[in-house]
Amino acid sequence: MTLTRDDLTTAPPATPSAAEPETTAGGTVEKVYPGGLTAAQVEEIGRELDAIRQEVLDDRGEVDAAYIRRVIRAQRALELGSRVVLLAAGRNKLAWVIGTVGLTTAKALDNMEIGHNVLHGQWDWMRDPKIHSSTWDWDHASPAAQWKRAHNEVHHRYTNILGRDNDLGYGILRVDEAQQWRPRHLIQPAWNFVTACIFEYGIAMYDLDFGEHLRAKKKMPPEKRAEVVAALHKVRKQVTKDFVVHPVLSGKGWKATLAANAVAVLGRNIWSHSVIMCGHFPEGVETFEEAELDENETRAQWYLRQMLGSANISGSKFMHLMTGNLSHQIEHHCFPDLPSRRYGEIAPRMRAVFERYGLSYNARPLPQQVASAWHKVVRLSLPNGWLAETNRHNLGRQLRKLARPEPAALPA
Repeated sequence: MTLTRDDLTTAPPATPSAAEPETTAGGTVEKVYPGGLTAAQVEEIGRELDAIRQEVLDDRGEVDAAYIRRVIRAQRALELGSRVVLLAAGRNKLAWVIGTVGLTTAKALDNMEIGHNVLHGQWDWMRDPKIHSSTWDWDHASPAAQWKRAHNEVHHRYTNILGRDNDLGYGILRVDEAQQWRPRHLIQPAWNFVTACIFEYGIAMYDLDFGEHLRAKKKMPPEKRAEVVAALHKVRKQVTKDFVVHPVLSGKGWKATLAANAVAVLGRNIWSHSVIMCGHFPEGVETFEEAELDENETRAQWYLRQMLGSANISGSKFMHLMTGNLSHQIEHHCFPDLPSRRYGEIAPRMRAVFERYGLSYNARPLPQQVASAWHKVVRLSLPNGWLAETNRHNLGRQLRKLARPEPAALPA
């Protein structure tokens, strides 16, 4: 199987075109890329990663297909079994706990290892209409088509580019020192927690570019209004299923089912938010200015941005399963439509590429990555250097600084 442009729709074409050297008054200067790499080194990385990718494409087959079918069967059995257990929950608290934990796990599996990856087109090669990105619907408030546009086409194409990638802070958080600080950023830790609790609904609004339209104060075009209607229909479907249909079907145990569904939705949202935060938010992950984006960037340059703009979570096979293998975020962002089960296999080879070119492979256990991401959210809720400058002698003056925005940075 030969790799084609259609295999990786979020990346630039595979054909490399080395960057032209920059010409200055002092002569010709070779452009230096992130990580201190030369154009030749970047293109060599591109060739190495294309080779890794091609090997997986050539090798994928029945074992991969059996894997995703097995995971789908297990998820559906777990959800059904959990709902059966919850029927007895009105009389047995242990049954309620077991049923709720099972339901939360089933919802997380549906969103992470199944829905996210199916909608990336990872299993389209199977030609199975039941497991295809064009037909799959998931247990999530965001319509699949809208999510694919915002996530697959925008986030994966413009990863970690300030002003282009709204996944970076979901368009509401300050995530880089280069962003001007404003007093409203003081509440971003609390806002981030609220976002975690309602994550699927926040993603639905984000996929609509809802905040951007509100800020622009412009009338929505018919196409956008149609998207809003589709999103509201999907939200209504989710709310009705979780908080009306299932409780009613539980009869006298409706209260226990309603509580279990609420806890499962909350748990799934917080888990998904935590995993996704670990992918691009921890300290040490690079962000990029929009001016740095070369609209004619090669696939190799795109690969490099994914490598430096992503972070992994180290842990057990079960943890990788529950994260949808987004614990291998570096590998996923370089190869978003390869079968997720393959990321663990190629991770050692990816790490070797990082080491060979002196790049930092950002991988730590889940508690450390979550803590690092939250530390960054809190740190950037304050003006640059505010904590380091503050002591008991100047506390009053420093607090007054929080009432006014930082001066905008002068253009270079």
